Amino acid sequence: MTEKYEKMWEELGLDLAAHDSLLKVLGKFYGDIYLSQQKRLRGMEYLDFVLTEIHGLRIKELVDAKKNGQKVIGTFCVFVPEELIWAANGIAVGLCAGAEAALEEAEKVLPRNTCALIKSFFGFKMARLCPFIESCDFVVGETTCDGKKKAYEIFDQFKPTYIMEIPQRKEKIDRDLWKSEVIRFKEKIEEVTGQTINSDNLKKAVKMINDRRRTLQRLDSYRIAIPAPISGRDVLLINQISFYDDPTRFTQKINQLCDEIEEKVAKKEGVVPDGTARLMLSGCPMAVPNWKLPYIVESSGAVIVVEESCIGQRNTRDLVSEEGETVDGMIDNIVDRYMKIDCACFTPNPERLEHIVSTAKKYDVDGVIHYALQFCHPYTIEAYKVEKALEKEDIPLLKIETDYSMEDVGQLKTRVEAFVEMFRK
Repeated sequence: MTEKYEKMWEELGLDLAAHDSLLKVLGKFYGDIYLSQQKRLRGMEYLDFVLTEIHGLRIKELVDAKKNGQKVIGTFCVFVPEELIWAANGIAVGLCAGAEAALEEAEKVLPRNTCALIKSFFGFKMARLCPFIESCDFVVGETTCDGKKKAYEIFDQFKPTYIMEIPQRKEKIDRDLWKSEVIRFKEKIEEVTGQTINSDNLKKAVKMINDRRRTLQRLDSYRIAIPAPISGRDVLLINQISFYDDPTRFTQKINQLCDEIEEKVAKKEGVVPDGTARLMLSGCPMAVPNWKLPYIVESSGAVIVVEESCIGQRNTRDLVSEEGETVDGMIDNIVDRYMKIDCACFTPNPERLEHIVSTAKKYDVDGVIHYALQFCHPYTIEAYKVEKALEKEDIPLLKIETDYSMEDVGQLKTRVEAFVEMFRK
């Protein structure tokens, strides 16, 4: 793949030698974690292909689209209303990074005690390793945490960065603030793309992104089945790729995968033996290629059957109402949908606690693993209330703080194995 796309990567300004080394490491990592799985579904071959070509064919699609006048806009958070980007004939791509890359470069401008996610996307940019960042006309940041908020000020020096203000409460005044931000973002998108967002193109965009969410909801609905018909690792990969792939193509392929899973569920065929511990993963998002903890969990005799995170149900749980006929009406629908997101940035945040408990019961989990990146204060602090909410329902919780390095794999595996041992049948 390197030779095939080398000229394109060079034109994007990547460090070719460093990028080649990164791809080799990630290729082996992917093979060990994903391709080694037993009883894997046939439909996952498409996801394997996408991941293999994620810096190749998908980037070529973006480059070709830009040549035809389309704008590529990068996002770091599920709060960014991507419907507006697609309505203006733009292309939205996710940019959060999940690997420990160019750490020394990132720490030249960021404190060492910055969360791994922030240092990762900085490292990828500063070391010229990410063709998605380089393909973007501009990126959209948001104020979900102080670390990101201040980091974006610096990131703007390396890539044009637009900031959306995210309210911290859910009162009427906060909704008003959020609506004004959505309208301001709409105007920014129209300015950059040169396209007017009207009722027709916005309605189509809302349906397209809703269809993708419906497909992921369908996928999750089958995971209630016992035995589990798909591994948590594979579902994590599907959710991760949903931020990069063409939405219409992705929806079609995942629906085909769901057809295969539906047959497995009907036959009561699972990818794990009966009696395997069923766990929920809750907390921080896991961006590509952050697969460390799911691999540890599922190589320790358990299976992840649901995720309460931005790379999971927090991103797919709610749809934008398709009832609106005017742009103003559809903007209100978008505002209402995104205000339902239960990010730990909100205070108070009872919705997240309710969702965690109800989801744990719905998916009949044996326990919950609360995952937080080191120095991610919103999620590490909110873990206390999550623990208390689950204690009331007698649902065991294991709290884990980690980063993207492999240094603590042995320690984490020991803790996870001890947790899983509680549920041996």
